[in-house]
Amino acid sequence: MNKNKPFYLTTTLPYVNAQPHIGHAMEFIRADVMCRFQRYRGRDVFFNTGTDEHGQKIYEGALKENLSPQDYTDKYSKTFKDFCTLCNISYDGFMRTTDEKHIKAAQKMWNICLAKGDIYKAKQKMHYCVGCEMEKTDSELSEEGKCPDHPGRDLVITEEENYFFAFSKYEKALLGLYERGLVHPDFRQNEIRNFVAGGLRDFSVSRLAVKMPWGVPVPGDEAHVMYVWFDALTSYIATLGWGEGDPAFEKYWEGGEVVQYCGKDNNKAQSAIWQAMLLSSGIKNTDTININGHIISGGIKMSKSIGNVISPFDIIEDYKAVTPFPEEVLRFVMCHEVSTYDDSDITKESIMEAYKAYLQNGIGNQVSRILKLTSTHLEMGDIQKIVEEAEKESLDEKFVTLLEDFKINEALHALTEKSKKLDMYIQEKAPFKLIKEEETKEGAKEILRACLKDLLSLSHHLYFFMPKTSMFIYDAVKENKALGVGIFGRV
Repeated sequence: MNKNKPFYLTTTLPYVNAQPHIGHAMEFIRADVMCRFQRYRGRDVFFNTGTDEHGQKIYEGALKENLSPQDYTDKYSKTFKDFCTLCNISYDGFMRTTDEKHIKAAQKMWNICLAKGDIYKAKQKMHYCVGCEMEKTDSELSEEGKCPDHPGRDLVITEEENYFFAFSKYEKALLGLYERGLVHPDFRQNEIRNFVAGGLRDFSVSRLAVKMPWGVPVPGDEAHVMYVWFDALTSYIATLGWGEGDPAFEKYWEGGEVVQYCGKDNNKAQSAIWQAMLLSSGIKNTDTININGHIISGGIKMSKSIGNVISPFDIIEDYKAVTPFPEEVLRFVMCHEVSTYDDSDITKESIMEAYKAYLQNGIGNQVSRILKLTSTHLEMGDIQKIVEEAEKESLDEKFVTLLEDFKINEALHALTEKSKKLDMYIQEKAPFKLIKEEETKEGAKEILRACLKDLLSLSHHLYFFMPKTSMFIYDAVKENKALGVGIFGRV
């Protein structure tokens, strides 16, 4: 990692065929943590997110709601933008694939690949999963001939003349990217390496507009619209003004460290299809692709039909009555309770358990307890000196290494351990008893000063995960006022 380079991070762009779910929250929040961390370190950061708004699923959703596809995507894209605002997601670019800027970039990408000889017209039989918006090879199907991720949905089998991308041409080059460690973690890189090494097949990159009109028109042939993945992936450079002479593209993509965040079901699209498109167009490949696991609930994959889908809006609403920062409960859980790379089981009950253990009875209670003592027994001169010293503090080296390696949950675990140790220190030293006796009062004050220093250090490190909570603790210490109500519930 070159700390002097600009830092560019993009999430995937979620489909807007439904409200944001907790899986989207995980990706957006964890990406935000990384960007806040890099900004803090002085790097020039561009954080991109947005919404994917073309394809069969979107078209079907619009028909069901009796809306035009544009009105339908306007409606649902707004919910994702609202979520970003609500959860304090510090994005720099929010790219909608229906934006004119994106459409022009997608068509430019098409023309470059076409001129390279990597797009051609052919007639082939195709098995297509609308749930994934992706063509499926026989090896990717279950024994029943279904998509493993959408077993309840029949594949669409078509045989028509479409445009194809010369995916197979890039097998060797893609394997070379994996050799340099493109994909994290290693087991996901092995997964995509095995897929590519097994032999690539050219895939269709267009659909007949008469059958599915909702997509970017193929330049020079409006009888076809672009395949949704070919269209959507270009958004990662469209947001930087690629093709428009915008210096942001040269700065952040060509000259920066480029990082992508995605879920495990996106491995093929992000780590193979998009990288092959970049190779075809002569654009620098991504530097790092971080692939998260999925969130399951009650041991079962989240599904609308089962009824175990968790809405991030509902979680925030549930905690409005007990904390001024309900969105930070969600931010905490998505970083502390969710594994860096493996699947994680999250339920409303497990969220409540984490809230009580680490926030209400942990950090929240700790802040109130310490400030109750310091506001009574320490002078403002003491407080100012402690705050000034804390403002010069550097981040813990181990903590920095964990975040550099994208180990977000381990980094936050280190902070909850720090909080536990501070509680143990208070119990062991018992300043609340010592302060009552004249002969032990000065010793008690020294203990309280040490507690404040540790509390400010905790606040400092907590900023990336829970920025509002971090600043609240800092301001409360600086003002040296006892809290009538705790940050996370009444004390």
